[in-house]
Amino acid sequence: QVQLVESGGGLVQAGGSLRLSCAASTRTFRTYAMTLGWFRQAPGKEREFVGGVGWYSDNTFYADSVKGRFTISRDNAKNTVYLQMNNLKPEDTAVYYCAGRLGDTRTATTPEDYLYWGQGTQATVSS
Repeated sequence: QVQLVESGGGLVQAGGSLRLSCAASTRTFRTYAMTLGWFRQAPGKEREFVGGVGWYSDNTFYADSVKGRFTISRDNAKNTVYLQMNNLKPEDTAVYYCAGRLGDTRTATTPEDYLYWGQGTQATVSS
């Protein structure tokens, strides 16, 4: 069982930044060949892909809507993946979810591709 714990959500003004964290139990990401993805869901909207990273390959991939503003990184020692969100816009307001799947891949961009999910953390951007 893979358990993911998210943190870092909050309220910021447009143009501000947030850094979200997704932590797993010790060695989870290093033990398994995994892809870690970030998704978000705004009220009344479908859950959409934000970006992802292959843990071993360190390949990152992003949705067009966040390219140039969001950056995904990982910390092997802390077994944690981060989503750095800069230049936030009101339309970025959503619950952000960390998700995981077995397999280091760049093709996992839909919720159905992921098996493990965090609890979600709310990010609100005021105008």
